[in-house]
Amino acid sequence: MSTQNAALSLKSLLVPSKTVEIDYPGLNGFKVNVVFLSRETLVGIRKKATKTTYKNRQPVEELDDKLFLQLYTNACIKGWKGLKLSYLEQLAPVDLSGQDAESELPWDQDNALFLMQSSANFDAFISETVTELSNFTKTSTPN
Repeated sequence: MSTQNAALSLKSLLVPSKTVEIDYPGLNGFKVNVVFLSRETLVGIRKKATKTTYKNRQPVEELDDKLFLQLYTNACIKGWKGLKLSYLEQLAPVDLSGQDAESELPWDQDNALFLMQSSANFDAFISETVTELSNFTKTSTPN
């Protein structure tokens, strides 16, 4: 064993997060930039969204679902491209009358949050993707 490896520690090798671009299945050209969320990050998000109230003089922790989803979405979705308005019909109930169905919905944190709130399929895809380490071990880049 070389002296270089002897001083190595796992802590020095770990990165807090990694971002990758993932193709959304079934929607050609729709790519989402997602961040791997470690257990530590998820626990931190949950803590921020939990408040303590008292019932019968006993502390009770309550998760604020709306705040959790907002913090979670902001942490794990860093962008997207190729989300055509016509694709929205496959993700959530929308009214596209008067819109160019081929134009793209730009990414911003509000659009990401509304899509997570409105589409169980998109929410499930993101949740599965950001916790699956194999999505981030190929050609991923440190965030």
